[in-house]
Amino acid sequence: MTIRERIERAEKESLSPYAALSAESAGRRFPQEPCPVRTQFQRDRDRIIHQCSAFRRLAYKTQVFFAPTSDHLRTRLSHTLEVAQIARTISKALRLNEDLTEAISLAHDVGHTPFGHAGEAALDEAYRHYAPGCRFKHTDHSLRVVDELEREGSGLNLTEETRQGIVLHSKGRANLCDALVRPEGASLETMVVRLADRIAYVNHDTDDCLRLGIVSLDDIDASILNTLGRHHSGRVGSMVQDVIANSIDRPNLAVSEAVAQATDALKDFLYDEVYLSERLQAEARKVKGIVRNLFELYMESDADLHKATGLVPPDPARRARLVCDYVAGMTDRFAVQQYARAFLPSGFPSESGFAPPDYPNPDKDTRHPGAHQADSDGPQTPFGM
Repeated sequence: MTIRERIERAEKESLSPYAALSAESAGRRFPQEPCPVRTQFQRDRDRIIHQCSAFRRLAYKTQVFFAPTSDHLRTRLSHTLEVAQIARTISKALRLNEDLTEAISLAHDVGHTPFGHAGEAALDEAYRHYAPGCRFKHTDHSLRVVDELEREGSGLNLTEETRQGIVLHSKGRANLCDALVRPEGASLETMVVRLADRIAYVNHDTDDCLRLGIVSLDDIDASILNTLGRHHSGRVGSMVQDVIANSIDRPNLAVSEAVAQATDALKDFLYDEVYLSERLQAEARKVKGIVRNLFELYMESDADLHKATGLVPPDPARRARLVCDYVAGMTDRFAVQQYARAFLPSGFPSESGFAPPDYPNPDKDTRHPGAHQADSDGPQTPFGM
């Protein structure tokens, strides 16, 4: 019996009857020989960490605050790691499949744009302008990243369970009880990630706002703090313990009415006082200009598109898809750098013209399949991811 088979047997013996079992996975789009050491879901997790360039670029993508000067503010990557930690804690307590939960958590935002949700809205608008009827959603694009864009177009070939979790994790601004309504076919592990995403962002965004002095504890309704706690760790702990207590040995996740109301109130406070504040909306308008102009640049200039991607599709729809993929994969700083090169004056007289900081290109691997050479033909890992 292999190590993987021992783990699979242990899952059947110890996990909840509502858990997803790796031995019963629906499999991958392209069948592969099983690993002797790792389960299907462990293999998914490892591929996301080791082979997904988009995952690594999350370190330079906005969570809430654009181009932060403080090293202590959350990025999209630190958000992802906090989601994974919270989701794993809940999954372990509920005896769900922790490996599947972690894989979904790590990949859930790999399709996010530069500049957070403001960048997502701007890219959706630019894409629809050139390809009417098409839309950009980070959830759908995350699946596209792992299926079609990573590893020069061969994708990560993840399991159906992880792919499903990526698409179904988002719940928008819905109140907590509505967000916990389980979509048809969604695994309980998917629902854990959906809930952990909410727990993570309402708490770490609050923490970042307090750190920056944008809000104070006195601005937050006392009933929220009395229910959840006055400190970051206390609030996270209150939410996590509440969902565990109300969900253990049950086929669906649930929270108490008090915690649901307090969490919704904190979420609404953040939308009203932070996300939709004039201060952030003014920055969002700048983001829209950057994204719109870059999209237009690559749609109108064959030379710039070829330099960026190595391709110039003659079909307008295919070109718009290529440009959308490329811009979506940019980090904040790379998008700003490319905007500066294309649209800001070059500062003559100068021998070399305008020369913004020559960062290493963090977005090389966002180029369309075939647009660059990577190491996908070389050895993968000792276990063959």
